[in-house]
Amino acid sequence: MNLYLIRHGETAKNRQKLLQGRSDVPLNENGRKQARQAARFFEEKGIRFDRVYASPLIRAVETARIIAGEDAEILTDDRLLEMDYGPWEGCSLERPAPELIRFFSDFVHNPAPQGMESLDHVKERMGLFLEMLKETAPSGGDRQGNILASTHAIALKGALEELMPESRGSWWSRYIGTCSVFRTEYAGGIFSSPVEILSLTNEPGV
Repeated sequence: MNLYLIRHGETAKNRQKLLQGRSDVPLNENGRKQARQAARFFEEKGIRFDRVYASPLIRAVETARIIAGEDAEILTDDRLLEMDYGPWEGCSLERPAPELIRFFSDFVHNPAPQGMESLDHVKERMGLFLEMLKETAPSGGDRQGNILASTHAIALKGALEELMPESRGSWWSRYIGTCSVFRTEYAGGIFSSPVEILSLTNEPGV
């Protein structure tokens, strides 16, 4: 089974460098362009998806829909939601509050500000999503299952932390661009170390 984890395409809030978290905003035109680029990438590689999962937020669903096609069934899963920023939702990353500066300066040792979902909880729920995929993986035959999971930056980092415990939290501070894709293979009861196979932008965002 091959799992492709993708961060959604760009939104207006990404462009404005705002913490959007659980805000339900659609892709902007550049985000739709990025999703179409990702769709072409998969098409050129001959990759078709047997199952497609997405965070319930419209930007993740829209990204999955553009890639998988209008007729594809999109299975929404709350475990793929972005980090809940609580009262910090909508804060500017260009003018962050002191509490956010402290948190962003050292994700590993500084806990999330009060009212914000913890990184441990993000990692835990992404781990539960991966365990679910293990339980539903093909049990035999020649055919490999291809799964797409459309999610968000911090949630995707939580999955990478779960898949690569040797990283010891280093993924939290790494930048993952919109519509970046990571691939991991499930075989012999374990997932392989994920590899980034598509990166469309080096521009900083949310």
